[in-house]
Amino acid sequence: MSSKSCHPRRKFVFIKTHKTGSCTAVNIFQRYAISHHLSVLMPTGGNMLAWPFPPAEEDYVHTPDEQYDVLLSHMVYNKTWLRTKFPANTAYISIIREPSSHLRSAMNFYRLPELLKIKSKNPVQTFLQDPWKYKDLFEAYFDFCNVTWDGTRNFLSFDLGYPTDGAEDKERARRYTGQLEVDFTTMLIMENLDESLILLRRLMCWEVRDVLYDMTPKNSRNYSYKEYVSTAEELANLRRWKAVDYLLYDTFNASLWRKIAAQGPDFHDELRYFKELNKRVSTYCDKRTKDEPDLTVAASKWNSEFQPHLWNKCGYRQWSFNKALKPSHESKKPSISKPLDKKKKTVNATIPYIQGVSEKLRRILQNFNIATNFKPHSTLRQKLVHPKDRVQKGTKSDVIYRLKCEGPQCNDTYIGETSQPLKAS
Repeated sequence: MSSKSCHPRRKFVFIKTHKTGSCTAVNIFQRYAISHHLSVLMPTGGNMLAWPFPPAEEDYVHTPDEQYDVLLSHMVYNKTWLRTKFPANTAYISIIREPSSHLRSAMNFYRLPELLKIKSKNPVQTFLQDPWKYKDLFEAYFDFCNVTWDGTRNFLSFDLGYPTDGAEDKERARRYTGQLEVDFTTMLIMENLDESLILLRRLMCWEVRDVLYDMTPKNSRNYSYKEYVSTAEELANLRRWKAVDYLLYDTFNASLWRKIAAQGPDFHDELRYFKELNKRVSTYCDKRTKDEPDLTVAASKWNSEFQPHLWNKCGYRQWSFNKALKPSHESKKPSISKPLDKKKKTVNATIPYIQGVSEKLRRILQNFNIATNFKPHSTLRQKLVHPKDRVQKGTKSDVIYRLKCEGPQCNDTYIGETSQPLKAS
């Protein structure tokens, strides 16, 4: 059970990143918020809080006192904005995954091969041969807020607040990643989710029952290149292309194991207990029938006795979570708790026009209520207008020239100036 010397932390922000197993992880925080009657900052529509833009006042449901305990949405990490909504003792948590597998998942989910005009059977392999070749095909620029997004590049870092245009700035990336280490209480690693959750439990002073999760895969999809293992050359290209994401992942993966080592040997005893209990409870929740007797989990060193169905360990659908946490005062004060406009806010994005690609990207962005404007990738002026013919070097006048002595014993050089055309001999 949790140590008597600490108190459970009940103010936390979970930045829900894309294609990282965040749908599985967020259910843990949803259950905790409902079980402990916490005030959740809720988006006005769906589970995205203004992503990929900075939040505005009309983007979330306001409480009368503007006091919030928890945030659990997709949003771009915005330290300045979050500090105005949550107190200084708030825990910040997120989840990331290995960038190579993240690219494969994003490539399939967002149908990137279509947008990038890659027709091979293994689009990841084709893409990794030369990622820079496709740079302008999936980069979207939102001029109203000066935000650029590229789903193929540093997507993880983008969700955690790092700008796309900083992809080549190694020093800036190191400084930002170092600051994230300071800002975040812990970062869950998808490939080591169980270890991450036990560390989370200890840092938050929760009980093991609070971090159980449904082991049934969420949003799992099968596709031909899902298990593709890149060559050394392809991985080298990817590490350069997604350099910030790799820096982020390597930093927090090392941090995870460093913090675990500091926990002592009983961490692994708890981890074994957690794995067994999680499998047992997940199976019970998945296969439970109406006539089946209730499961009672005995007290242990890391949790008190509980029954999963009473402690909401059998999970929530997103709609039930939204309903449970919908503020009861919403209908009483429409001017505060509802958006300023019943219509969804529309924003504009400007992207280069590439026939057959830009149209598909526009359809994707429409799902986020983003109106897309096209700009020409090249213009007639660029192709047709050449005000002057190119002047050959030998016919130029008013030039400075250098002549080198060509004799075998001569190393002298003469530098002169002439207003006459310099004709090559």
